[in-house]
Amino acid sequence: MDTSRLLGEFLRARRQAITPEWANLPDVGFRRTPGLRREEVAVLAGISTDYYARLEQGRERHPSEQLLRALARVLNLGSDATAYLYELAYPELRQNPGGDRLDRVSPHLLRLMESRPFPAVVCDRRQDVLAHNRLFTALYTSFQHIDNLLRLVFLDPSARGFYRDWEEVARARVASLRAAAGADLAAPHMVALVTELSRRSKEFAELWACHEVIGETRAVRRVRHPELGNLTFAYEAFSPNASDGQHLIMLHPEPGSVTERRLALLDPSGARLGPAKP
Repeated sequence: MDTSRLLGEFLRARRQAITPEWANLPDVGFRRTPGLRREEVAVLAGISTDYYARLEQGRERHPSEQLLRALARVLNLGSDATAYLYELAYPELRQNPGGDRLDRVSPHLLRLMESRPFPAVVCDRRQDVLAHNRLFTALYTSFQHIDNLLRLVFLDPSARGFYRDWEEVARARVASLRAAAGADLAAPHMVALVTELSRRSKEFAELWACHEVIGETRAVRRVRHPELGNLTFAYEAFSPNASDGQHLIMLHPEPGSVTERRLALLDPSGARLGPAKP
């Protein structure tokens, strides 16, 4: 898979997600495909239909920044999706070209994780789990797949009973993969993960085809622990610039909440944190 194909697939999926009503286009009757037509996007972006078609087909590889700004406006892209669009168009600007995997945890992130008195985990762009603390292990005690957050959500039999809003979590995980990976989605290890998940999970394949791009940094996670019952966490993801694509995910309870009291029962002696076992 090359980046020109990624760019074309992304433009086509986001074009099909835009309704004529949102674009203030007149109702012209039956449409064979959802969303806008190629010629409509071209007119709104101020380019020829032939040029836009070449972009979707991967035959045009050097769109200008002015055109990318216009397409982001026409396709109603948020900040994360716009950054993703730019990276697909200019993959050579990425700091870690080729998507080389870095399995050694950033010392800075490891120190941050070690200082957290609640579940925390360090992941890479593929959402592979590189390190975690004991509270994370205790919280996900019923799971078989804790090596990768996508496998955890889509392939683990415990996931649907654990996440009280599984559909929301699943959508966020897929959108976050695109946002974090960018042009690295063409790298072999990324292709292998997406191929595996698409083959084994119909839900993943459907969400992946939507090409949503949202870098989730804050959210609410509502879970149902097999022993402690319902728990509610504030989800935060932190990615320092020097971490080479690694990021720290923290699940912290509201101070004084039922969740905080119940969480203390998982590790009353206080966990000693450290890297995940290979």
